Amino acid sequence: MAMRLRLKFFLDNCVPDSVARVLREVGHNVVLLREVIPKDSPDQLVAAVSELQEAILVSYDKDFRTLAPRIGIGRQRFRRLSRVGFRCDEPQAASRIEAALSLIEHEWQAAQVARDKRIIIEIGATYIRTIR
Repeated sequence: MAMRLRLKFFLDNCVPDSVARVLREVGHNVVLLREVIPKDSPDQLVAAVSELQEAILVSYDKDFRTLAPRIGIGRQRFRRLSRVGFRCDEPQAASRIEAALSLIEHEWQAAQVARDKRIIIEIGATYIRTIR
């Protein structure tokens, strides 16, 4: 039996605790935003803390698409920020991330040998999308 990767996730304040439970149950390290910085911290601080902790940011906030895009023009901040963005209703979040776990783990492992080590994944109600 293959050993499961142990990833580190940083959950934004808007992500339900049920997502943290799913990730922890399979052995991943989870840090909740409220454990580290104030709940109403600006997106730039959330991104900086996640990046400094070398964690995958999990959020519902669509602003991270523009704050840390895969491809950008000019000087980019947060060039090492990996993220998982939810595009489904909050009650679905735990079951949707559970369905996406093998893809997230695969993308993380593949990114470690790539030049750009970030992963960007969107999880909707009926889709799971990797942005490369």
